[in-house]
Amino acid sequence: MNNKRYILVSGLILGLFAIVGTALVGVTHQVTADKIIDNERLALLRKLNQILPSEKYDNDLLHTTISLDADDRLGQKETSTIYIAKRGNEISAMIFPVIAGKGYSGEIKMLVGINIDGTLAGVRIVSHKETPGLGDAMEIEKSDWVLGFNGKSLNEPAENKWKVKRDGGAFDQFTGATITPRAVVQAVHLCLVYFDRHKKELIEKYNKQVKLSVSNKKSGEPVK
Repeated sequence: MNNKRYILVSGLILGLFAIVGTALVGVTHQVTADKIIDNERLALLRKLNQILPSEKYDNDLLHTTISLDADDRLGQKETSTIYIAKRGNEISAMIFPVIAGKGYSGEIKMLVGINIDGTLAGVRIVSHKETPGLGDAMEIEKSDWVLGFNGKSLNEPAENKWKVKRDGGAFDQFTGATITPRAVVQAVHLCLVYFDRHKKELIEKYNKQVKLSVSNKKSGEPVK
């Protein structure tokens, strides 16, 4: 009888520990997940502000967006988010998430900011797997190479110069590494081409989204 009671008590204690342990893991996961999301949001905002300093827009960049279907020209295989910068009621720039799929060690994820006049506001690398000391020179923390895109457009340099110098283009390559900058230059150029061809469409999409939001608010319907 004592043995049965001992086994029962032991089982209850183990069960209690299991319940408490599971609860603690759940709470920790929730707290950590929220923290991770918050950190990712702040990291993204820092990148966006590196491309577009806060004095160049007066809206909430993280919440002024439009979604874009998967598009090979931007390297996107899933729906992505375009960030819309505004001054007053006018769109001043758009920042695109772009993926260069031909890096030396795989995909290179970046943000490409384009002013409404078609000039580049800036480019920043978000993530990559390139070789430290070689391919990572595209990071602003490692060199100023990426700043060479500032102010460039489809006409400056000429289209046939949107290459690294080794290929007869206008952009520097890295010492000992050509594949990485070549991939970035190509991806940025494709994004400029996409913007040039779809700017009107993107602006109309954003304006329709704003009108729908205002209409939903007035009718009391949830804003999607």
